[in-house]
Amino acid sequence: MEKQSNLRIIFLGGLGEIGRNMMLLEYGSSILIIDMGLRMPEESMPGVDYIIPNISYLRGKEKNIFGVVFTHGHYDHIGAIPYLIEKIGNPPIFTAALTREIILKRQEDSPNQPKLQIQTVKNGDKINLGPFKIEFFKQNHNIPDSLGLFISSPVGNILHTSDFKFDPNPIYDTPTDLEKLKNFGKRDILLLMSDSTGAEAEGHSLSEKKIMENLDEIFKESKGRIIAATFASLINRIQQIITLSEKYGRKVAIAGRSMKTNIEICKKLGYIKSQKKTLIKPDKIANLPDAKLTFLCTGAQGEAEAVLMRIANKEYRFLRIKKGDSIIFSSSIIPGNERTVQVLKDELYRQGTKVFHYKMMDIHAGGHAQKEELAEMIRITNPKFFLPIHGQYSMLVNHAEIAKSQGIPEKNIAICENGGIVNLSTKKIFIEKRLIESNYVMVDGLGIGDVGRIVLRDRQNLAQDGMFVIVAVVDRATGKVRSSPDIISRGFVYLRESKELLAETRKKIIEIVNRAGGTGGAVNWSYIKDEIRNKIGDFLYTKTQRRPMILPVVIEV
Repeated sequence: MEKQSNLRIIFLGGLGEIGRNMMLLEYGSSILIIDMGLRMPEESMPGVDYIIPNISYLRGKEKNIFGVVFTHGHYDHIGAIPYLIEKIGNPPIFTAALTREIILKRQEDSPNQPKLQIQTVKNGDKINLGPFKIEFFKQNHNIPDSLGLFISSPVGNILHTSDFKFDPNPIYDTPTDLEKLKNFGKRDILLLMSDSTGAEAEGHSLSEKKIMENLDEIFKESKGRIIAATFASLINRIQQIITLSEKYGRKVAIAGRSMKTNIEICKKLGYIKSQKKTLIKPDKIANLPDAKLTFLCTGAQGEAEAVLMRIANKEYRFLRIKKGDSIIFSSSIIPGNERTVQVLKDELYRQGTKVFHYKMMDIHAGGHAQKEELAEMIRITNPKFFLPIHGQYSMLVNHAEIAKSQGIPEKNIAICENGGIVNLSTKKIFIEKRLIESNYVMVDGLGIGDVGRIVLRDRQNLAQDGMFVIVAVVDRATGKVRSSPDIISRGFVYLRESKELLAETRKKIIEIVNRAGGTGGAVNWSYIKDEIRNKIGDFLYTKTQRRPMILPVVIEV
């Protein structure tokens, strides 16, 4: 192995964004990968399903990858596996039992993928991967089997918190093992890499105990049906809903593919428990009194195809909203979804239901540490260097401020962005000037990376101003237009109401073609198409202040 004094930490995603988490630890030619997640597309990315990390840096280095460690089962940490794992040589995977099952279940949707090499690990397990020795430790999050990483490297000890929070009273879980963290702190932590998602939130995250008390109050007061919507990955909340339903004599109907899948996995592993006849299929709910039914589903983010939106739109065949129903949104709103969720809530209110959400009362707790907990993590672990991870750039900066308030010098803190290479030695931490490729790779259906900047720009233009197709039939001998050009407009103007504009446009097209093509000799039809596209584009803009995508078709006869 190449001798060196520095460890490189390379970020392919997860910094300056929420999701797409993937980082590399590289010492000499040896590489350890931590997480391989996706993120959801932005509003300006029509048609895109997911965004995944760019792994160009790993091309030709597949044999140097000793393994991939996954911290927990959320898609922002595991979601890119079907798209990337084969491309990096299908290295061995190490993760906890629940994460393993979620990964394998998702692989069933990609039948042509290679068989994954997954080794299950748990709290306290230790593995050696090349120059890295990894000890896994349990963390509280909002999905079971979340693991932090204590990594012994040739340059020193590194602690990776994963997504975490300190919950002194978790439901169906044990509290954070603060003693274990203190013991790690006594082992000279060179670098702390800590989750920054809650770095802008004051105080301490809510305990699940408080959430349980408030949900109990809703169940106690509700006389009609309860419809609860949450994330399919929020296992503790699902268990709370099931437990409270059993307490108040309700059956629980489960709807939503991801919800059903995760409950099936968690029942198998013992993370979700229910009495024998509590869980029923949606087609059985018609026979139950309103006060005896809880309907548990996905769709709290207003997703168009999710069950709750279909219920609101009266498109779900097993259930219709009626007065007396209570609907619980037990999740916070993902940034960017605010308007969609508001439209959904308004529609539910119009149908006479009661709606409960986290801004009315504490019925949802996030899975991420807030300022007090982040400061406590730094105090407990007492690192020499600090590197904020997981979050928007403002979150990273605010987390760095928290580190300064806990006595870590500014020169010992690195705020990195995607594509950055952090160099770590026993004496200093710094970010290299060079960047590696870390731009978005977009997944659209079966296509991976084939939607690039130009295709995306075309989609944006189509979404904003529509398209304008011009078909001109030209005489090959004379180079002049034979008949009035055909025009097809979609999303730009309604043809029947724009006759004057279309007449002027046709006149302009004929002038452009006849001037360029009627000069005799060989005709450069590519040049003529460009002339039509540019000049008709300018003309339409002066008339409408809109720029549709113009597609000229020239047919020689």
